[in-house]
Amino acid sequence: MSRPDPLLRLPLPTEGPLDPPADWQHLRERCPVATVELPSGDTGTLLTRYDHVRSLLTDPRFARPTAEDGGARIAPEGGGGVSTDGDPSLAVPTRGEAHLRWRRHVSRYFTAKRVTALRPGMVATAESLVADMVRGGAPADLKAALGFPLPVFVICDLLGAPVEDRLRFSYWSDAFLNVDRYTGDESHAAYTDFVTYMTDLVAAKRARPGEDLVSTLIEESRAEGRGLTDPELVGTAMGLLVAGHETTANMIGKMVALLLADRGRWERLLADPALVRTAVDEVLRADANLGGFGVRRYLTEDVELDGTVLPGGTTVFCGVSAANRDERVFDRPDELDLARTPNPHLTFGAGPHSCLGQSLARTELQVTLDVLLRKLPSLELAVPVAELRQVEGLTVGGLREVPVRW
Repeated sequence: MSRPDPLLRLPLPTEGPLDPPADWQHLRERCPVATVELPSGDTGTLLTRYDHVRSLLTDPRFARPTAEDGGARIAPEGGGGVSTDGDPSLAVPTRGEAHLRWRRHVSRYFTAKRVTALRPGMVATAESLVADMVRGGAPADLKAALGFPLPVFVICDLLGAPVEDRLRFSYWSDAFLNVDRYTGDESHAAYTDFVTYMTDLVAAKRARPGEDLVSTLIEESRAEGRGLTDPELVGTAMGLLVAGHETTANMIGKMVALLLADRGRWERLLADPALVRTAVDEVLRADANLGGFGVRRYLTEDVELDGTVLPGGTTVFCGVSAANRDERVFDRPDELDLARTPNPHLTFGAGPHSCLGQSLARTELQVTLDVLLRKLPSLELAVPVAELRQVEGLTVGGLREVPVRW
């Protein structure tokens, strides 16, 4: 394997749409703490070993950069891609006691019991969407027919937002997470519209609460006298909608593509549906198409990793996908082992900033796979794997479409 250039540029190139970058293995072995250049021209540090990535993700001192940090930018000047990090009046607290307080309030809604209660509704929705896809005939785009609508139905139900607005949610999510599809002006205009929408939604829930997450948080705030502020409620709703919609929608498409890329995998699941749970986690581990940037952390002080000192002010990109293939932790990491257990992958992060909605995401993926195995056992890709097309510039990664037939 040839040595990569001294200054690597993110995202790293891949051989095929589902393949990991060839540079990952070299980096883990020879340069696990690497300097990288971003599309903006700024530089940061990329970590590719499991222990390094997990150490930084679990360190409560560090969080994603805020507008005040002046950390490395991903998008070039005038490019798209914004988030609530850019508006201090709306940003969910990311550090210290304020962040812990926020997590305590929101995490109570994502308990296993509450997510389990949502499962029958997810199954019914998924079965209906699959039936609609079948009626439309093959070939079909599974991402458009199932991958996109299922998570948005679920998140709208959670937030108490009208599902009729799902196309607006999709546009807003894309405008925030895609660094080269939109101009900066377009992304910020979408951001402003989204803030206005969610501000109105929070006001409506305060006036007439329902049984959704936003109403629950408002009621808990009233009962305790020190709950989330309205700006925090708006930021929370925005963050959950973007994360709960865009990431899961893309993961559904990638999961199905990975499993159908080798027919033996699909046949094994048909023969033993009990493997669905471990198969979902294995796909989450093996997904190499996570956007190519990793999880950002901003160092507020110096950090030493294996003798390398990273100075305060450094923006670190935790290469979660690369870490998930670290042979020091995972046996035969480049193989998709549908029964792999234990599977301590880092796809949902770790520590104080781990994904609050991971139980919900896992359940959506499990439901999707279970329904497809039951309803469409003959499912297969309608194009060769090499012809699948990645979504360019999307920080969470994805495929443009997933053509299937049955």
